[in-house]
Amino acid sequence: QVHLVESGGGLVEPGGSLRPSCAASGSIFSRHARAWYRQAPGKQRDLVAVMSTGGMTNYADSVKGRFTISRDGAKHMVYLQMNSLKPEDTAVYYCNAGPTSSDDLSGDYDYWGQGTQVTVSS
Repeated sequence: QVHLVESGGGLVEPGGSLRPSCAASGSIFSRHARAWYRQAPGKQRDLVAVMSTGGMTNYADSVKGRFTISRDGAKHMVYLQMNSLKPEDTAVYYCNAGPTSSDDLSGDYDYWGQGTQVTVSS
C-alpha cells in the first residue's frame, strides 16, 4: 500500500511558477511509475505528466515546454515544476503512482493523492 500526499499548490499570477510536490509512504516507491493529473471544474481528470520507473517522461501537449516532472527517490518525492502558468492551468492537481513495467507511460496507476489546488489568476 502506498499513501500519497500532495502539497505546494496555491494562487499565482499568469506567467508565474509553482512546484507542487507529492510525498509517498508505504511500499517500494522507487519501483513505481509516477504521474500528475489535473481536473478543472466541470471537466474530466486529464493526464498532465508521467514518468516511468525507467525514467522516461511524457507530457500533455498543452504543457510541453512549460512543465517538468521529476523525482527524488531517496526522499520518496515526486515534483511538478510548472512555469509560464496560464489561467487555463487552473485545476486540482493529483499525484498518481503505482507498480508497473519499466517503460509504461499510460498513467492511471493504483494509488492517488487527495489533490492540491492550483489557481492562476491576476
